[in-house]
Amino acid sequence: MLRRRRDLLLAAGALAVPFAGAAIAAEDLWARLRRGNAVLLMRHAATEPGLGDPQGYRLDDCRTQRNLSDAGRADARRVGERLARERVVISRVYSSPWCRCRDTASLAFGRFEDWDALSSVFDFPEREPDYTERVKKRIASFDRRSPKGNVAMVTHNVNVAALTRESVAPAEIVVVEAQGCCGLRTLGRLLLTS
Repeated sequence: MLRRRRDLLLAAGALAVPFAGAAIAAEDLWARLRRGNAVLLMRHAATEPGLGDPQGYRLDDCRTQRNLSDAGRADARRVGERLARERVVISRVYSSPWCRCRDTASLAFGRFEDWDALSSVFDFPEREPDYTERVKKRIASFDRRSPKGNVAMVTHNVNVAALTRESVAPAEIVVVEAQGCCGLRTLGRLLLTS
C-alpha cells in the first residue's frame, strides 16, 4: 500500500510540468471567468498533517479520514469570498465524496453535488484513466454557446495532475475549458488564499 502511494506521488510529480505563466494574463482570466463557461478544477483546502487517509478510512465517516485544518477551512472561505468579489458566477459545483473536498466545496461555494469521478485515485491508481475520461467528457458536454456561469469541481491533487499535468497547492484552482471532444485547455491558475 505504501509503495503504491509513493509510486502515485512520484507519477503526479512527473506529470507536474513547470507552469510558465498563465495562458491568459491574470486580468484577462478574471474577465474570462466573468463571462462564464469555464471549469474551475480546485484541490481541496489544507488538511491536518498526513499523507493520504488513515488505514481503514470510510467515506461515510469523516472521523476516519484526514480532514481540513482550521487554516484550510479559512482558506476555503477566502476562495469563495474572492470569487464573489470578482463577480465570478459559479452555477454548478461538483465534489469528490471525500469529506475534505465536500467541506471545501461547502465553505467556498455554499453547495455541491457528490460525483464519484472526482474521487481520489491516491489509493486506487487503476481507476485514474476511467475517472479522468469521465471528467473530460463532462467538461466537453457543457454548452459553450450560452453562458450560464462557471462550473467548479473540487477534487484532489492527483486528479488535477492527471487532468492538467499540473500539481497544485491546497485550495489552488486550475481554470480550464474543453478543447475538442475530450481534451482540456488550461486558461490559468488561481491561488486565492494569501
